[in-house]
Amino acid sequence: MRYYTDINSYQETEKTAVTLGKFDSLHRGHQKLISRVRDCAEKEKLISVVFAFDMKKETLLTNKERRQHLEEQVDCMIQCPFTKEIREMEAETFIEKILVDTLHASHIVVGTDFYFGHGKRGDAGMLAELAPNYGYRLDVVEKELYGDREISSTYVREALEEGDARLANQLLGYPYHMTGIVEHGRQLGRTLGFPTMNIAPTERKIMPRFGVYTCRILVDGKWYHGIGNVGIKPTVADEPRLLAEVFVFGYKGDAYGKEIMVEFCSFVRPETKFCSVEELKQQVDRDIQSGKAYFREKSLTN
Repeated sequence: MRYYTDINSYQETEKTAVTLGKFDSLHRGHQKLISRVRDCAEKEKLISVVFAFDMKKETLLTNKERRQHLEEQVDCMIQCPFTKEIREMEAETFIEKILVDTLHASHIVVGTDFYFGHGKRGDAGMLAELAPNYGYRLDVVEKELYGDREISSTYVREALEEGDARLANQLLGYPYHMTGIVEHGRQLGRTLGFPTMNIAPTERKIMPRFGVYTCRILVDGKWYHGIGNVGIKPTVADEPRLLAEVFVFGYKGDAYGKEIMVEFCSFVRPETKFCSVEELKQQVDRDIQSGKAYFREKSLTN
């Protein structure tokens, strides 16, 4: 996949099938758009392009994660900063200068709620009206539903704020996750009999509700089960700092300095401040047993 971080650096000349949006979570609705673009590109011998506006706000997917997700799915991704120039560009100018002149769009795919241009004056209706003038075809894709509610990044964030990892994962179509480099900590977990791996969230990465989760952890190319705490470790931390701290079942190696991925599977309990380290240890023992039971049950039902 060709990857660009600036629309001005895009110099391709091939005709494209392009979809546009924030793509800040790549949930099932986003995947529906991308699948349609891929199909159009294949049928019409076009280059498939995902054009993502980077709003520079807290996000469910970092730019690196979004790129990794799309690596094998489309021919090209453009991560376009939502600059003053883009924000204040008139809608028809955006169609002419960006979609037609720069991206050479032959087929455009958008959702029903897609807006663009200064004051959000551009929408699917304008794209349809101007399609004959500029020579592109347009697909407007209906929203994906979960039950009777539209899937959106807002819905995913609400689920994560409640700690409902299972719902978030259903909406996304993949497990919500974070990656990070394992840091040296106070090694309290090791002295208590459950050595943990600590990773800090990437800047702007949205974290789920503080608490304990069952997790899958990718270390050295191998997946493990485990439990993890997201939060500030109020019982033992002198200087509260947001971290994910995971205990990995069956891992015996040294992970310090390695990049790991943590997938959040299910919520176990809220983060709690205990009266003593011993009380914390007893609770973590129960959390570990709960986590192992969760994965045993899951293996039986799969």
